[in-house]
Amino acid sequence: MDELKREFSEKAMEDFRLIDQAVAHDDEQAFARLLQRYRRPVYHMILKMVRNVDDAEDLTIESFAKAFRSLHRFKKDYTFSTWLFRIATNNTIDFIRKKKLNTLSIDNTFTDDDGQAVSLDVEDENLDPQEEAIRMQKAELMQFFVDKLPPKYQKLVRLRYFHELSYEEIAEELGAPLGTVKAQLHRARELMHEMVKNKRDHI
Repeated sequence: MDELKREFSEKAMEDFRLIDQAVAHDDEQAFARLLQRYRRPVYHMILKMVRNVDDAEDLTIESFAKAFRSLHRFKKDYTFSTWLFRIATNNTIDFIRKKKLNTLSIDNTFTDDDGQAVSLDVEDENLDPQEEAIRMQKAELMQFFVDKLPPKYQKLVRLRYFHELSYEEIAEELGAPLGTVKAQLHRARELMHEMVKNKRDHI
């Protein structure tokens, strides 16, 4: 730990302590603290990439869920923020390519807690052989959350995430006002954020 202190900032060291607590003791407060520290910067980074508030909120949920699920594999070779931002960036790039969105350039960098530039390079645009497996993993993760939502939200979320319908299409499908669909999906996202925050059922 003394060697780490010479290499990383105090904030990075605190992240390492929280990660140790979260992994070793399944400490919900440690997970919640990590989420509180980085939810806003991750969300704003994603928002700059996709230019859509709803998509940015969705992708933020996915990014933290994926990071927390893999936290036991985190290595202290670099800061948690670097690792988290790369997960969030790669997840968002996958979304952008799938949707073929018109976005800001994602070939840029951000600075982590220790002042080091972290590249957000876009990988080769050819289909990755592992792409289908990654999509299946994401779908499996989202299904975990959906199954724990109150029944009235489950159909809405499935239409949005699994059938990939727009808000307008969902409203038409359900015969519901557009404002109601948006409000209920917003509430569903809040509930999923709580699942991540509380690390229910060891996610």
